[in-house]
Amino acid sequence: MPHERFQFTGWEGHALAAALDTPDGPIKAYALFAHCFTCGKDTLAAKRIAVALAAKGIATLRFDFTGLGSSEGDFANSTFSSNVADLVRAADHLRETRQAPAILIGHSLGGAAILAAAGRIPEAKAVVTIAAPSDPAHVTHLFKDKIEDIRAQGEVEVSLAGRPFRIKREFLDDVAEQNLMADVTKLHKALLIMHSPTDDTVGIDNATHIFVAAKHPKSFVSLAGADHLLSGKEDAAYVADVIGAWAERYVDLAAPQPAADTANAPRNVVVRETRASKFQQTITTGPHRMLADEPVAAGGEDTGPGPYDFLLAGLGACTSMTMRLYADRKSLPLDRVTVTLQHSKIYAKDCEECETREGMLDQIDRVIKIEGALDADQRKRLMEIADKCPVHRTLTSEIRIVTKAAD
Repeated sequence: MPHERFQFTGWEGHALAAALDTPDGPIKAYALFAHCFTCGKDTLAAKRIAVALAAKGIATLRFDFTGLGSSEGDFANSTFSSNVADLVRAADHLRETRQAPAILIGHSLGGAAILAAAGRIPEAKAVVTIAAPSDPAHVTHLFKDKIEDIRAQGEVEVSLAGRPFRIKREFLDDVAEQNLMADVTKLHKALLIMHSPTDDTVGIDNATHIFVAAKHPKSFVSLAGADHLLSGKEDAAYVADVIGAWAERYVDLAAPQPAADTANAPRNVVVRETRASKFQQTITTGPHRMLADEPVAAGGEDTGPGPYDFLLAGLGACTSMTMRLYADRKSLPLDRVTVTLQHSKIYAKDCEECETREGMLDQIDRVIKIEGALDADQRKRLMEIADKCPVHRTLTSEIRIVTKAAD
């Protein structure tokens, strides 16, 4: 996926580091993602969700809050309110340079911040929280043994996830003053709450409080088996899949239609590395986007079909379509065609009808199931037609592939 890094000015004038993951093709909508407390834009969950949403046509902006990651400023001087203000500034930046976000997504304390900021981003139509606390003050349990020291001394260093951070009295005062449920009650936007019932950092009861306070339309999805940080790759992928499907009801995610003069023009197939894993690729043709990968046994992560899978799919689809066209033209009672294919390597010497006599050959086994009240002659003719599909002809004829470097 195209990936752009840049900076924008936060609420207090600091340069905040941002990353925007965009689709290979047309952008259907923009989303704004808020990361968890003391995390950053490049946490695994944030990156995986953003890349997966981009694959669905949703450009996703994530950024480091003040004093975190590559952003300027001192984390000790930040508060929940300043984080909310920075989210609004991020939305402003998108509005000024591209398009205001229609989807707001927040993870953990970022989810609480998204709920607080949503009312100040009028273009946002859909709001998603992932493992979010119903009260921002919940975060103080992470350093509860230091709270008295912070109030007494004004500022104390605490250890969070094995890293030192300085927390000020102002932060405690700020989260204590928040009334997040009031913001949820007057949200007036579609809300999706995602939470794991086994989250031992932010309990599932927080999701209950948010859900009860919210007005419809509201939805809840259980992230069964997931941990608080969504460290499992499959959990982040599931979250992105659900968001993409759910948001379609509230945000216009229809793919842009091609112009009339280009609707019938030949379409390029564009394949690009995602760099999210060793072999993963995005495949774009017209408004369609797919992932390609290799199986785990071949060193990939099996996030999509492999190259030979796509080759077989092309032959299988062409076979079935060609048989359907013939059956409809001849008014044959063909109900359904199912084509099952497998690719393998065989010794040339084992193929009596092959011209090549040495080494190995590629073999594609194609099994065709024909359903319908057809007689023997009709079935025989359909099987003959299968070999006439254009992709079959291409694969069995001389092929010239011209390769050149891009300008």
